[in-house]
Amino acid sequence: MKRLCASVLTSAIVLSSQMSWAADTDLAALEQAAKKEGEVNSVGMPDSWANWKGTWQDLLSKYGLKHVDTDMSSAQEIAKFDAENNNATADIGDVGAAFGPVAVQKGVTQPYKPSTWDQVPDWAKDKDGHWALAYTGTIAFIINKQQVKDIPHSWADLLKGSYQVTIGDVG
Repeated sequence: MKRLCASVLTSAIVLSSQMSWAADTDLAALEQAAKKEGEVNSVGMPDSWANWKGTWQDLLSKYGLKHVDTDMSSAQEIAKFDAENNNATADIGDVGAAFGPVAVQKGVTQPYKPSTWDQVPDWAKDKDGHWALAYTGTIAFIINKQQVKDIPHSWADLLKGSYQVTIGDVG
């Protein structure tokens, strides 16, 4: 199951390596090969990120597949897959959306279009199936209305007012 293929891309892109199976291979063959290997080795997909923990639990309960992750950055993931080429030690990786085209350019992807491909908007996928967004982040203004009288509704409003702005990660 160690041949690279970008299957899903997210605000992170999920790069997945697969055994040598073509796009027309049926799901049963993929399932059988995965069960034979018995484990999913990921990079950049720790349990604490994007509910990967739930995904790994589902794969364990449904298919008996164990999971091991090595946390790394998007650039590190692509470099790892590029260096290992057809001898990949990881099955799948999750990289930032900006890294999808980089992964394609590096040649570490294979096209794959799941059965839900047509439901993914064109802006959120590579037309050839090398990546697709699986989840995205959302920017939000969180305002204490007891302290802020003139509430901003846009970035332009932030520039007009005298706000105390704190940037944080709510993930």
